[in-house]
Amino acid sequence: MPVMAAPEPPQPEGSRPLSALLSGIAQAAFHGNAAVTDELLRGQLYPEAPPEEFRALRTKMGGLLQSIASADMDLNQLEAFLTAQTKKQGGITSDQAAVIAKFWRNHRTSIHESLINQSRWDNVLKNMNWRVDLKSQLRHIDQINTPVAIVEMEVGKNGQESEFLCLEFDEAKVSQMLKKLSEIEESMALLTQTT
Repeated sequence: MPVMAAPEPPQPEGSRPLSALLSGIAQAAFHGNAAVTDELLRGQLYPEAPPEEFRALRTKMGGLLQSIASADMDLNQLEAFLTAQTKKQGGITSDQAAVIAKFWRNHRTSIHESLINQSRWDNVLKNMNWRVDLKSQLRHIDQINTPVAIVEMEVGKNGQESEFLCLEFDEAKVSQMLKKLSEIEESMALLTQTT
């Protein structure tokens, strides 16, 4: 007879709005959804709560989520963090800690990826193609049939339209570029060895 996993216990009634609040906070803070406002969250999830009470809950949950996300906590770190929060005066309840833990298990990857994408300085190299051609027409006859590298780079931010950059390199420029790339590689290798 196959062994079945124990079903998750039903969430306490008050945990549904909290789970939805965490989702709303994540949408606004990590995914850039400006349509999710505190007024919308309060009206949809906690319409009976006085504004000050909701603001305190929203601020507390937002701060906890920010701490968890910025540290990209694994499940062990999360458990220790939430346990400490339940023991702290003015902290959270164990039911709230359970809802936060479940939320983080389900949304950690998407929040982490969103934070990484937001932290990128600018465009990233998405793709690169190259070929080597021989020049066949030039002003100076001695430059005919010299090889040139044609490099096409696709750059852009994730989720946005790319731009294409086309460059032409002669042998000297290719050597110069390779030397600079080698210096970059050495610097990166030194940094990874010291950390």
